[in-house]
Formats: sequence, structure tokens, C-alpha cells
Amino acid sequence: MTKMIFVNLPVADVAASTAFYEAIGCVKDETICKGPQASMMVWSDAISFMILDKAFYETFTTKQIIDATTTSGVLLCLSRDSRAEVDAITEAALAAGGKEPRPVQDMGFMYGRAFEDLDGHTFEPMWMDVDAAVAAMSGAGEPVAA
Repeated sequence: MTKMIFVNLPVADVAASTAFYEAIGCVKDETICKGPQASMMVWSDAISFMILDKAFYETFTTKQIIDATTTSGVLLCLSRDSRAEVDAITEAALAAGGKEPRPVQDMGFMYGRAFEDLDGHTFEPMWMDVDAAVAAMSGAGEPVAA
């Protein structure tokens, strides 16, 4: 079985968040998640975002739920195949009501932007030329030790 990740995110409005995630390229899957308290938004064959109403999210944890608009709990980096794809997903997020919390980061070999969803969860789409990144990070063109 393919290893998968399901990123559970507490949200204020499941329907609005579902529309936001569809706008950035996710597909709603009702196979295991139906009803107004949750949406399963498929990003890839191995990654899905579980959009959960805050009250429903609370049934999975005894911890306090952070306010992602003021507190950072996780940064979700999304690899893209080109700079244009980084720009496209970020612009789609902004058009769907998201925010851009910081300027573009362009290191030549790596290009990234950031956007927040409707509840402040931060996503960082990025493109990287791996060979150029390894050479740049090593300082002398030597591979970086793992």
C-alpha cells in the first residue's frame, strides 16, 4: 500500500474552505468523508487535506486548537514543477480569498511564495533545481552530507 498523509486542518467554515481548496487544485472526495462537518480534499495520490469543522476537530484531540491567523503550528511546503506553477497556485489562492504573508523568495536555484488559507494555515509552494541547490548549499560544489 502506498504511504499516504492526511493533513487535518481545523476550519471555521467547511463549505467556504472546500471551495478554497478546490480553487487551488484539490479535488473533493466523499468516499470516507461526507456531511457538513468535514471535507476530504485530495492534493495527490498520497496527500489529502482533511478540512474539519473546529467542533469536529476537537473530537480528535484534548489540546487547545491554535488560531492559525496569529500562531504558527506548521508550514506546509508544496513542491511544484516550475516557477510558473508556484505563481499560478499562489494567485489562485489569493483570488479565492487567501492572503500572501511574505514576499517572494527567489534564490535562483529555488523559488518560493507563501499563501494562507481562509483560516490562516500557511502553505509554501516552491520550485527547486535540485542539482543547483546541492551545489549552492555545499558552498564548493560538493554534495551536501546527509
